[in-house]
Amino acid sequence: MTRTDPPGFFADLRACMAFITILPTGKHPVYSPVGMIRFFPVVGLIIGALLVITDVPASMLWPAPAAALVDLIFLVAVTGAFHLDGLGDTADGMFSHRGRERALEIMKDSRTGMMGLVAVVLGLALKLAGIWSVKTNCSPVQAMAIFFLVPSFSRASMIFGVKYLNYGRKGKGTGKDLFDRPLNSKDFYLCLIPLGFSLFLGYKGLLLISGFALGCVAILKFYKQKMNCITGDMLGAMTEVMEAWLFMVAGMNIL
Repeated sequence: MTRTDPPGFFADLRACMAFITILPTGKHPVYSPVGMIRFFPVVGLIIGALLVITDVPASMLWPAPAAALVDLIFLVAVTGAFHLDGLGDTADGMFSHRGRERALEIMKDSRTGMMGLVAVVLGLALKLAGIWSVKTNCSPVQAMAIFFLVPSFSRASMIFGVKYLNYGRKGKGTGKDLFDRPLNSKDFYLCLIPLGFSLFLGYKGLLLISGFALGCVAILKFYKQKMNCITGDMLGAMTEVMEAWLFMVAGMNIL
């Protein structure tokens, strides 16, 4: 069932969870593309909380490298590799050295090409290195806070993608319904939750906030120059790249 008007706070939250995760949402969640956009950072916080719950026993059973791999596997599994698929498709299209329309056609192809495979492997490797760095260079409390916040920031970045770039496909696509109306300030207010929590992290929080702003600007500028549009696949790729980038930023050993 699809609705374009917001059906309600909890219904929109369930719709968002069903759209970007494999977490249980009860029977027959309403598909509310317009209403669920604002909940991207909230669902990210839910993922982050589950990541913390995954990391604690993993860190008790294994050393940091193995625990980091368990964390990475969880992040892939909880989304059903949804965003990774977008990363692979986006890389295949954008780095095919073809025109915009042909690149968009390549993104729709379910087969993964060499550039897509390389992007997925490098993205996972970067994320693993970032998680490992957080576990190594941060206190346990800092690490748990970072694990809680990074999935929220990375999914919040999709709201900026929807806001500042036009949808690129003619007709239907995975993310087409998210662009049914222009976004306004009400669609961004839940982004204040991870922002507020970050302020309690000291300089690590400032790193996360700065990394988020820099990452969003860089990716959207790249999309603008390369394609002058955005698609559902590109939103997924943005989430993956931002998540890996923010783990790397938070894990930097600068003090």
